[in-house]
Amino acid sequence: MLGHVFGCEQAVLLAESDGCSVFQFRNETGEGSITIYEVFPGVALAYNDFHMRYYDSEFRPGRDVFCIDHCREGRLEYAAKNDAYAYVEAGDLKLDRRLTHTGRFEMPLSHYHGAMVSIDMETACRTLPKEIKDFPVNLRALQMKFCGDTYPMVIHGSPSIEHIFGELYAVPEKIKRPYFKIKILELLLYLEALELPENAEEKPYFYKTQVEKIKAIQTFIAEHMDESFTQEVLSLRFDIPLTPMKRCFKSVFGSSIGTWILQYRMNQAALMLRSEKGTSVAEIAGRVGYDSPSKFAMAFRKVMGMSPTEYRSRNKSIGENL
Repeated sequence: MLGHVFGCEQAVLLAESDGCSVFQFRNETGEGSITIYEVFPGVALAYNDFHMRYYDSEFRPGRDVFCIDHCREGRLEYAAKNDAYAYVEAGDLKLDRRLTHTGRFEMPLSHYHGAMVSIDMETACRTLPKEIKDFPVNLRALQMKFCGDTYPMVIHGSPSIEHIFGELYAVPEKIKRPYFKIKILELLLYLEALELPENAEEKPYFYKTQVEKIKAIQTFIAEHMDESFTQEVLSLRFDIPLTPMKRCFKSVFGSSIGTWILQYRMNQAALMLRSEKGTSVAEIAGRVGYDSPSKFAMAFRKVMGMSPTEYRSRNKSIGENL
């Protein structure tokens, strides 16, 4: 199933036992893993845990597949139209046939966690009715309902979806197999009964040129976090109108430019407080763009829930107790 769905030949098989396989991905931006369980013949459940900025998929459409991806944490960039991108975020469900699953997949927050049900249509359509008496779902009709287009369909933040998938992230080992079967059937029944609105509101998508500028802005900010730039200056510097810049940045990274800068600076400051014991709080404040240690302390408390001094002391205590 892995080759049909992920198409990443660089994946390393770490373990394989009793219908469960664990694969590892690595590149210069980090690593990730996929744990795959074969639930029914032709139907697999996979858990995706990535701590990397991107991975390259070498998938080539061949077999007829139907894939249902649930995002638990993080963000994933996907092709929404020709030369345009949109983003899956926590709580979203993405359904597709992997027709646009070749090339680089970006994770703008450098992490993505979720679950995926993958269906090999040829095998599953033949075997599921034999596995489940009076199997009530027409898989071909369900695939056509959600995947009539080349590009993925995304269902955003449905409480019912959260109920179905939320329970899949903490399943006791001894009941995993029968529980997976029940939850997959529940998911298929839910999707079959789901009525799609005729004029569903779609999340905005952005063209490649816009996304590239937004990523360049983010890189520029990160490399100059000791400096301050107004959004008007960034708009002019990267030749992108102010309003589209704000909208695209929030779609790509999940927060406004101001919020992203604050969180990035405070996370970098926290790293320095933990790793550079001899560097003063005032110096760290300056390195993340704050001339005033008191303003830095207020910003740090807003993000981390404690002062920089408390944070350093607590992490020092933790380290001494290990």
